[in-house]
Amino acid sequence: MDIRLIEIAKRMSSWLGLDAVRHDGRVLPAPHLRLCGQEFRDHAFFLRSARAEADRLVTHCGLSADSALLDVGCGFGRLAIGVLDRVGTIRDYRGVDVSAAAVAWCRRHLAATHPAFHFTRLDVRNQRYNPGGEEITRGFRLPFDDRSFDIAYAYSVFSHMELGDVERYLAELGRVLRPGGWAFVTLFVADEVPDISINPASGALAWQGPLHCVRYRRALIESRMRDAGFTIAQVADGVETDGQSGYYLHRAGT
Repeated sequence: MDIRLIEIAKRMSSWLGLDAVRHDGRVLPAPHLRLCGQEFRDHAFFLRSARAEADRLVTHCGLSADSALLDVGCGFGRLAIGVLDRVGTIRDYRGVDVSAAAVAWCRRHLAATHPAFHFTRLDVRNQRYNPGGEEITRGFRLPFDDRSFDIAYAYSVFSHMELGDVERYLAELGRVLRPGGWAFVTLFVADEVPDISINPASGALAWQGPLHCVRYRRALIESRMRDAGFTIAQVADGVETDGQSGYYLHRAGT
């Protein structure tokens, strides 16, 4: 479906009060708002995945009630829901997304009852999700101070970005993280492929539309991570959604 039609459907559902459900004591986005894949439309699966993402950050990145967490591409609150379920209210949670509908949903259903959780729209251009936004230039900055966060998280964000935008986001994650902080990001990588491939042929998966899948040559993207001041501590290779790889990045420095 055309992304613009999806946005219209989201707004109509919100107006009609059909944008949220409750499952196992948690408010969840209605199934049609879950764009991660068909399996996420199942309430139990969605909530398990939210909990698993929070558990990942607890285990590998030290997430606790005293953490400040930046969620880049927060969507309709999957990580925030998981954090509230597994850790509870944390010191500071900031979610950003290019989707006005997603940010509005999170403000209405999460921030309204959890004042430490804040959601901000970034009106920047992405050919897939926000083609009318402002171009990301070399002067791009996230709306946060230096060294504001202990942990940054970007699930299935860089997988829909071209290299220049990924480089700027990596630089910004390095800027807003405190020394010793952690970032977890996912993206499509492979060895012995072109530096960048948009919607590459990949067997059973049929990529369609702008930036549905952006795949990077592993050595290239890992060099960019190091250029941004990160050490690659661990790689979960090919095990994330649709075969993405998960990178645990450590922010060095003092």
